[in-house]
Amino acid sequence: MTVHDDRAGRDASGGLPDCGVARFLVLLEGPWATLIVRELLPGPRRFGELRNALPGISAHTLTSRLRRFEQHGIVTRTSFAENPPRVEYELTALGQGLRTVLESMSDWALTVPR
Repeated sequence: MTVHDDRAGRDASGGLPDCGVARFLVLLEGPWATLIVRELLPGPRRFGELRNALPGISAHTLTSRLRRFEQHGIVTRTSFAENPPRVEYELTALGQGLRTVLESMSDWALTVPR
């Protein structure tokens, strides 16, 4: 028997929910998460490029979301041995799978009257 947290359907061990919608919401929690994915859809981006593309996001929030994405296999982080150091973030195949989701969200939202 799996014990669930009533708020998000997470099991007691802190794992991801069984429900696909709840799992999506946990992984892409908050408005910044989907915007970060949107910015990574065209290809690899550096941390500073992401931060500049997302006015208002704090370095802490961006770092936290990128780490979560990396942990769950949505993003890869590549460090280059250069001076100054360079790090790039890129969507994995799993992360690229969010393209159709974000496109559908955008299409739907544009049908809502202003």
